Amino acid sequence: HTATVMGGPTTFTLNPDADFAAGERCTVIVESTAVTDMDADDPPDEMAADFSFSFTTGPLVTTIAQVQGAAHLSPLTGRVVTVEGIVTARRTAGGRGVWLQDPVGDADIATSEGMFVFTGATPTAAVGDAVRATGTVAEFRGGCADPCTPERGSGFNNLTITQLTSSNANLQALSNGNPLPAATVIGTGGRIPPTETIDDDTSSTRSVEETNDFEPADDAIDFYEALEGMLVRVDAGAAVVGPTKSFGEFTVLPNGGVWASGIRTPRGGILYSTYADGNPERIQVDDEILRDLAPAPRPARAMPDMDVGALVTSPLVGPLDYTFANYKIQATTIPTFTPSTIAREVTAAPRDQELAVATFNVENLSVKDPQAKFDQLAAIVVDNLRAPDLIGIEEVQDDSGFTDDGVVDASQTWSRLIAAIQGTGGPLYEFRSINPLDKQDGEAPGGNIRVGFLFRTDRGLSFVDRPGGDATTPTAVVDHPSRPRLSLSPGRIDPASPAYAETRKSLAGEFRFRGKKLFAVVVHFSSKGGDQPLFGRFQPPTRSSEVARRGQAEVVADFVDELRDADPNAYVVVLGDVNDFQFSETVEILGEGGLSTFVNELPASERYSYVFGGNSQVLDQILGTSPVLGRLVEYDIVHVNSEYAVQESDHDPSVARIEMIGRS
Repeated sequence: HTATVMGGPTTFTLNPDADFAAGERCTVIVESTAVTDMDADDPPDEMAADFSFSFTTGPLVTTIAQVQGAAHLSPLTGRVVTVEGIVTARRTAGGRGVWLQDPVGDADIATSEGMFVFTGATPTAAVGDAVRATGTVAEFRGGCADPCTPERGSGFNNLTITQLTSSNANLQALSNGNPLPAATVIGTGGRIPPTETIDDDTSSTRSVEETNDFEPADDAIDFYEALEGMLVRVDAGAAVVGPTKSFGEFTVLPNGGVWASGIRTPRGGILYSTYADGNPERIQVDDEILRDLAPAPRPARAMPDMDVGALVTSPLVGPLDYTFANYKIQATTIPTFTPSTIAREVTAAPRDQELAVATFNVENLSVKDPQAKFDQLAAIVVDNLRAPDLIGIEEVQDDSGFTDDGVVDASQTWSRLIAAIQGTGGPLYEFRSINPLDKQDGEAPGGNIRVGFLFRTDRGLSFVDRPGGDATTPTAVVDHPSRPRLSLSPGRIDPASPAYAETRKSLAGEFRFRGKKLFAVVVHFSSKGGDQPLFGRFQPPTRSSEVARRGQAEVVADFVDELRDADPNAYVVVLGDVNDFQFSETVEILGEGGLSTFVNELPASERYSYVFGGNSQVLDQILGTSPVLGRLVEYDIVHVNSEYAVQESDHDPSVARIEMIGRS
């Protein structure tokens, strides 16, 4: 902007908030003498005697779309602004405030017409009020401590919410009882998000907040950002692909998933089958507003229980929010739905010469848990898994549970689970495990979770005990005329390896089944905690936790290699929570040790044992050497937990039936 004043003494007033955009400079020419480098924050110190120059102060009167901008960060961050809009929803607990939306807008799909106004106190404005709001534009990054660093909370990876920091005193009601702006439809008849690409414009060393590329038509992370704070609607007929979770959120595919590009599971989910496609057509629905509206005391959740395969029969309407690394519709009414018809699966029982081996993550099981949890887990083992001969168990806590008191023994927990199985009509199982050192195996410091074996002996399976195994002593492969054996059984595999720092150590055991020798390894590799989220600010996400799992896979692969070198025909199975996908480098490393994952024997649409954020995916696996794979009768992921709102564990167990014939 250039303002030219000619003639004698004149006062010329520029309002930087009204006359200039953020960052623009102005030049004032007085009788052909230029005074340059002047901006709103740094007016010139000296002016011609016959010229007075002043900047007006006060909030910038602007629109919500201009505050939001066509970007992840507002171009007006830090500025005091005044905007007008209709109150579409309120938050009266937690982050208190209101959502405002411009009922007219600028017709640009790249700029949101809605935003959250944080009032701090319970807002006085009501839904339907037309409001003039004055406050400071801020970018709020939820869950991020100050200073915001990776070490100070997972919020470091979150996107920000563009919001106005205001107060009730600065919300002026212009009128009441106005109709709400029409909600933007996500799906058929409205805006359809990209179905494969979350973002392809940045690198993991840069944030989407730093790039100038903002492409709502091509990148899902920009698509949802362009709707941030706006009233959106998913029409009736949405398919539930992620069950209602403990905090009240669930995940849907709009329009029953008819335009979804991801692989659908036979039971109604959507498969996470490649890093390149995170299924961004999924939309989470949350109940923070519904909890606010519920009678006091505020409930822990207000959303009904819905399982994968349910069909939502009412529209899902609410402002588009972002919390815990996901865009979410904050529903304003409780949805109605047709319940899912999926039934908890039952696997086939083994025939006479078949050995049934399984893996089951029992989710922080402790003797401190209610008896009901033990009974329900026992029912799964007996009724759904058909009481396998051998079960690799993950996440058994010590006998004091989460209490951090130095206790590491878990004998009472194991015994109570065994009693519950027998009390449910199952066989008598035995267990083998090794207590960890206190606080050395990760997860809750007081829980000391560990892996172990449950096995039944009434069908011909026996455990070969070779004593001496403890938390720090590794087992070894020993050559023997009657083929290799373990020096310690049960015994930990290289527990001193740096790859196992603060995580569960893999456990090996030697078994015999009707004269045939079997080596089993139960694993629980490091979790995915610390990985950057699919809808985080760094794209593509860095999966930092893979480093530990790759190291752990190398330890197990080397051990299996030793067994195979000693006996190329050795029966070896690896069971457990690999905490990684069948297409991951972790599993590739295990493959280099001569192991094949049985997941790949299933049709692609059935490859999942866990549901996270609506993505059905593989975490739990059974792998075997080629002699085992050649005798695999059936591999079955038994879907009893992950797709349900009410779960006994968040993992589905798996069972493999192996025909144990041939060499002993």
